[in-house]
Amino acid sequence: MRKMIFILILIPLLGASEPEVNARAALLMDAKTGRVLWEKNGSEPMAMASTTKIMTAVLALESGRANETVTVSQAAAAAPKVKMNLSPSEEIRLGDLMLALMLESSNDAAVAIAEHLAGTTEAFCIQMTEKAREIGAQNTVFQTPNGLDAGDHHSTAYDLALITRYALSVPGFIELTNTPAAHFASNKRSYSMNNKNRLLSEYPGANGVKTGFTNKAGHCFVGAAKQNDMQLISVVLASGWGAEGRARKWSDTKAVLNFGFGSFGYETVIQAEEPAGTLEVTRSRSTELEYIYNESLTIPLSEGETVKVKIEAPPSLQAPIEKGERIGRAIIYVNNEPYATIGLQTSESASRHDLKTSLEKVLNGWLTTP
Repeated sequence: MRKMIFILILIPLLGASEPEVNARAALLMDAKTGRVLWEKNGSEPMAMASTTKIMTAVLALESGRANETVTVSQAAAAAPKVKMNLSPSEEIRLGDLMLALMLESSNDAAVAIAEHLAGTTEAFCIQMTEKAREIGAQNTVFQTPNGLDAGDHHSTAYDLALITRYALSVPGFIELTNTPAAHFASNKRSYSMNNKNRLLSEYPGANGVKTGFTNKAGHCFVGAAKQNDMQLISVVLASGWGAEGRARKWSDTKAVLNFGFGSFGYETVIQAEEPAGTLEVTRSRSTELEYIYNESLTIPLSEGETVKVKIEAPPSLQAPIEKGERIGRAIIYVNNEPYATIGLQTSESASRHDLKTSLEKVLNGWLTTP
């Protein structure tokens, strides 16, 4: 039978009012832990427009083929605006297409990348969806590499935050999305690209990520910003249409990020190797043994949130017991919801001591005496 102990931790932090946003769906995620800090319809399937290109860039970066030359197809050249106006048979470096993709959201660049890496856009979209599943984005289906509305092409605010959290860890992604301007050439012409992400110049610590708009999706934006040691990811979907919607995606994003940075701070609620409790030891000279947490846990928390630790460990163990032996677990609850599980282990050993082992020791000592 396991012993259960509850420990309550109260977190005194400054708070801020929850954000008021126009977006139909929105979400704020802490990139370090993956904890969702706030959401509005975060799991609702939505059209996501060119925020799709975050995944296109991830697959392109992870391919390791940035220096390869792409030959532009008729289909890529025919992609609708926004586009860099590639022409059929034009030859251009894949890495330069990635810049056009993320700085100016070029739809023709997305198609050219997809065809070069997977043969067809259909095959590439299958790879995109499979990658989303690997990341944990279970409610996302990609049917275009550029985010144009088609079929069942959709995601959720939560999934886009997960995808972006992963993207921020991909080597070269932050550098790509933070490039202010780029100049490059194909075999036919020169190009100049300017980053259309206003957040980079308008919000302290902004370091991403991608705008989007279609008639179905409305104005969308996945943002990212880092202040001090906290990296946050914001998602706003369908902030509106027309000039008002275009402006609201920025104000919605800033409101969400302001809430995060103004309300949350990291708290180490569990420290590795700190005592978690004691248990009784039988058949040993030691009558009691301490057990400890085997890892630390840091959580972004806001004012008024509660953390409870539920200890599940046996009330007693029989010797022999080895130091570092796993003997139970601690379940951490945030606001009464399970958040994480941490193992418990013994902090020292306890050798067996009873009549049988004492006689064995005496006998072994007598047999080994010259």
